[in-house]
Amino acid sequence: MRLRLVDSGPAPGALNMGIDEAVLRAVAGGSSPPTLRLYSWSPACVTVGYFQSLEDEVDLEACRAAGVDAVRRITGGGAVFHEAEITYSIVLPEGHPLAPAGILESYELLCGGLVAGLGLLGVEAAFEPINDIRAGGRKVSGNAQTRKLGCLLQHGTVLLGLDLEKMFSLLKVPKEKLAGKLIAQAKERVTSLGSLLGREPGYAEAARALAAGFAAAYGPRGVELERGELRADELAEGRRIAAEKFSSEAWNRRR
Repeated sequence: MRLRLVDSGPAPGALNMGIDEAVLRAVAGGSSPPTLRLYSWSPACVTVGYFQSLEDEVDLEACRAAGVDAVRRITGGGAVFHEAEITYSIVLPEGHPLAPAGILESYELLCGGLVAGLGLLGVEAAFEPINDIRAGGRKVSGNAQTRKLGCLLQHGTVLLGLDLEKMFSLLKVPKEKLAGKLIAQAKERVTSLGSLLGREPGYAEAARALAAGFAAAYGPRGVELERGELRADELAEGRRIAAEKFSSEAWNRRR
């Protein structure tokens, strides 16, 4: 069974989310195969979960001043700062060998590709329920999932570097003193490949390792990765969704 592997590189936040949804719709409609996409963010972006509002969680004025995008996801979870990282999304129809019905089972199965890829980079990592990957006792990857249109969509990040001060400067926290405490706590919980390896790997190196890790982890399930590209109609639909949905105040400020 084939899994299309697309490396689409950097894009603005609204477009990344638009492409994720466009691929979801295409896989659901049968016009696209199950797809694994690797990508990054340019400019940097803050995303918030489906059940959050940008206005409540993000200092939008600070984001504008810093040239940072802000967008609300279709998956749950909290605010995430996307800068020095590599992101993946995977879209599978229900019944696919990699899409078991159990939420925890599916997280562990799909995140197995990340664990294997990190191993190829020299990082010993492990899945931690319900949706994290830890290395060196700290979180290096967070993941989120939604199921709709008869499909599973899961996306997540692997941190290449980490600038917690910048991240918290873009989020709404009550007081400067509390922000300092939050940063200190986050440093104890979260890490990056740069910290773990003593150097920050680039996107291309991380993408090669993760692609190989996904292939190694999914192969025993009878799934073979096949490199491909986004079709022109998928990209056009992603741009339309980005403009009409993920760039709109109605979506981003909704709760």
